[in-house]
Formats: sequence, C-alpha cells, structure tokens
Amino acid sequence: MKQFNIQGFIVGILLCLCMQAVAQDPSGGDKDHARMKDKIKSAEIAYLAKQLDLTPEEAQKFWPLYNNYTHEVELLIAERRRNRQQDKKDDAAARQALEKEMDIEQRMVNVRNRYKQEFLKALPPRKAGSVFKAEREFRAQLIRQLKERNATRGPRRLRP
Repeated sequence: MKQFNIQGFIVGILLCLCMQAVAQDPSGGDKDHARMKDKIKSAEIAYLAKQLDLTPEEAQKFWPLYNNYTHEVELLIAERRRNRQQDKKDDAAARQALEKEMDIEQRMVNVRNRYKQEFLKALPPRKAGSVFKAEREFRAQLIRQLKERNATRGPRRLRP
C-alpha cells in the first residue's frame, strides 16, 4: 500500500511538472501571442495609414522609419518589464531598480525625440506631428476594445 502511495505521489509530481512545461512551451501559447501581436500590429498600421493619409512617396520614407522606431521602443519596454520583475528585497535593490526605471524612461524620451526629427525629414510637419498622437489614439482605442471584450466575457474561471 505504501509503495502505491509513493508511486502515486511521484506520478502526481511528474504530471505537475509536465503540465508546467507545456504551459511554458513556446510552441503553444507563444504562437497565439505572436498571432495576436501580428493582428494588433496590422491594425495599428492600418490605423496610422488612415490617420496620416500618406502619399506613396511619404509612405515609402515613413514606414521603414516607423518600423525602426517601434523596434527600439519594444526593446525598451521589454527591458522595463524585466526590470520590474526583478526581486527588490532590500532598499539598495529597490533604489537600483528605480534608477534603472528612470534611465529607461529617459532613453524612451530620447528615442521619441530622435524619431520626431526623422519623421520631420520624411513627412510634412503637419503629418509628422500627428504620428505620436495617432499612436496614442490607437492604443487608447485598443485598450477600450479589450476592456469591452473582457467585460462581455465575464470573470474568468480558474481551471482545476
């Protein structure tokens, strides 16, 4: 009888470890995440294209710049996320994390200022000035839609 309980216990632990590995498997959940990210990116491009009303010549200059800009911003956001996840057990670690956060914020401002200048080279000032505004509007719209969708679905149930 004891042998069976020990085996059951070991099988239970192995099942938990396998389920955890499957939950973290990049081939499953990350594919859905990547698909959703691609859909959002496509919607953002369509929104910006409509808002900015780019001519073909402007679009040819703008989109490579915008793609580089978003790549740099995404790298900073990922760095910020990693910084926030670090354990801050003591005051020294918390102070260091705060300094890192402020550094990331400053670098974000620097990136936006640099690309503002690049957008002004590629677009008329009226359109270049609308890039960041249109980007903010798109994010606000996306967040609003996600909140509405989550509200209609109701609270999520935890799986057993």
